[in-house]
Order: sequence, then structure tokens, then C-alpha cells
Amino acid sequence: MTRKLSRRAVMAGAAAMASFHFAPAVARAAPFRIGLMTVKTGPLAQGGIQMEQGIAAFLKENGNVLAGRRIEFVSVDTGGHPAGAKTKAMELIERDNVNVILGPLAAFELLAISDYVYEKATPVITLAGAEDMTQRKANPYIIRTSATSAQCCHVVADYAVKEMKCQRAATLSDDFAFGHEQVSGFQRVFEDSGGKVVKKLWPPLVTPDYTPYIAQIGNVDCVFTGLTSSNPVKFLRAYADLGLSGRIAVLAGWTVMDDALLQSLGEEAVGVVSTCWYSVDFDSPSNRRFVAAMQRDYKVVPGGYAAAMYVAGQCVEAAMSTLDGMADDRAALAQCLHQVALADTPRGPVRFDHLGNVVGDVFIRRCERRDGKLVNAIIKRYPDVGQFWTYGEEAFLTKPVYTRDYPPAKNLEP
Repeated sequence: MTRKLSRRAVMAGAAAMASFHFAPAVARAAPFRIGLMTVKTGPLAQGGIQMEQGIAAFLKENGNVLAGRRIEFVSVDTGGHPAGAKTKAMELIERDNVNVILGPLAAFELLAISDYVYEKATPVITLAGAEDMTQRKANPYIIRTSATSAQCCHVVADYAVKEMKCQRAATLSDDFAFGHEQVSGFQRVFEDSGGKVVKKLWPPLVTPDYTPYIAQIGNVDCVFTGLTSSNPVKFLRAYADLGLSGRIAVLAGWTVMDDALLQSLGEEAVGVVSTCWYSVDFDSPSNRRFVAAMQRDYKVVPGGYAAAMYVAGQCVEAAMSTLDGMADDRAALAQCLHQVALADTPRGPVRFDHLGNVVGDVFIRRCERRDGKLVNAIIKRYPDVGQFWTYGEEAFLTKPVYTRDYPPAKNLEP
């Protein structure tokens, strides 16, 4: 059987698992093992530590028992490298015998383990944005609880043209896959809505000073940025130092204005409009519990990294409850995870498309001061947003995956 046919076979029959029942909350003898692939060292560590805190908060809330089974939790540090991710995935599956893996953090890590987890029939619930893992190269063992790289960028581009009346934009993002996919998603919707992207700037991931790049922005109505790690802090400070804050609007992807990052920012962040599938400002029962737990146990404000793993825990619990005694069958677990639909999560209601990507609300947020603290105030909510925006799956997938040069930039100016 070919790999393509095998994947179809894995997906077959998943629709029969759409209704959920809940097992008694009494731990059974055999533990259910959850592995986390995260980053605890290096430039990505802040997000990686929040990932671990997010799933730990969910497990503690449930007394380390999900669907009547005791949970054994194993966390490993990939170091934020593809080779490290592959090694740690092998350890979790072959040594620790985990039932499901949560993570990894980065797109290049997910790409590094995709074939291996398919071979080992092990479900992975990830937050990494690698577009094609739930598109043209969909892996039936991968489920994403956050968003593709471009999913929220489609939304903020629509908002920029229709609500902010922006017509000319510049983009500035890290020069690697996540930055490329964010910018391309933004550009596609911005230009399809009548705007023009007239400047595209690609600083390296390790950039000490953004001043030379900001100086090239020119005559635009807005700047879209999808920076990661600590780079948003350096960019926003340089942007303010050059006197552009308040003059040219900053539109940001979710990693730029992640709620957990706000404590590192000052007045330079006020007024930044960002897009994200999560916000501390969102009022739901589970988000109130989640935020309270993170502040109580870790003395931090949670962001998207933590929220994605909390939601991943909710998905695991729902699938286990449905499968009951079959939860140890990892192929069946992967099928069932595709059918999970949750009404109350920290990010709002969620479900998954047949390719394993989340469909849920996306928020437009404006950074403001509230009681002396920076907050991302929700100013608009786009409901039920999927990875294909308004283009439709079939039409979307006939086009190439988003890259640095696709869609082509037809309106660039010197």
C-alpha cells in the first residue's frame, strides 16, 4: 500500500467518532503517557517554557487524571534544532512509549519529525505553524491547535484594508519559513482586497539593530511584522526611537505581541494592532481558570504558547473519553482527535478540518494601558476562521505553498 493510500486509510471512518461520552473520573491501572517536545534553552526558550507551563496547568487542574486514567507526563528539550527534535521524538516514542506527543514549537522541528511520527503512527498535537503539514503534505497524525503561519495574517490584512483604510503597506519579518509564510498570507489578502505591498524587508533571525531596515520603509500607511523570539522588543524600540510610532501604524502577527511578551515592552507597544487566536482579554470560563492558574503557579501572564498546550490537553481528554478502552490505539487516537469539537477553551470554541488544522475565532487586538499594565484589548473578533480564509480549500491547494517569493510581489517600489 502506498503512503498516500495508507494516509487515506488512517482517516477513514473518523466521522463515526463525532459524539462524545465521558468515562468515570477514577484512575485506571494503566497510565496514559503524554510527551511534550519543547524548547527550554536558547532564543526560543521563553515560548518553550510557557508550553510546558500550559499543559502542566491543565493536568494539575484535572488532578493528573484524564478520562479516568492516570497521566504520566514526560517533557524533553529539543534545543530548538531539527536534529534535536528528531532525536527527542525517537526517545519519547521508543524509550518512553508515549501515547501522544505535544509540540514541537518551531516549524522546522515539525518538518523534521513528520515522516518519523507517520511511520510510528503516533499522534502529534502541535502549535508549529508549518503550512503544508495540514495542506498539500497533510500528515494524518498531526493536529494543530494554534493556527497555520498565515491563518491570522489573512485576518489582519482584511482588517487593515476594510477597517483601517490602509492602501500601502511595508512588511518586515524574520528571513525564515515562519516569517515568509506570515508575510505571504498578509500580502495575498491585502492585495486581493485592493491594497499594495510596496516594500518587503527580510532581516536575519539574529539581527542586533533594526534601524537600517526601518529606515527603508518609506511612504506607507502601515507596516506588517511577524518577528519572533526577542526580536519584536528590539524592533518596536527602534521604531519608536526613529519617531515612527503613531505616524505609521504597526500591524503584528501573534508572536510579536504575545501576551506573555508585554511585560518586556513599554510605551513603544501602545497602539500596536495585532492578530492572534488567543488573548488574555478573552472572557470564557476556561480562560479565566487558565489565566488564574498560570498567575498563581508561575507568576506569569500566559500567551499563545501556553494556551495552545492547554487546549491540546483538552483535546486529548475529549478523544480519550470518546475512545474509552481504545485510547492506547494511537492510530485510533489520531482519527478521533480530528473529530474533536470543544465549546469552551481559552481561545473560544474550536474544531478541526479534515486535514487536522484548527478552525476557530481569531482576534484583532490593540495594545493599551489598563490599570498601569499593557494589555491586548480585543477590538474585533472574526469567528470560525480556517486555514484557507475565504478562498476555499480546493482553489487554495491548487496554488503553491506560501514562500518568500510566492505570491509574487508585483507592486514593490525602490
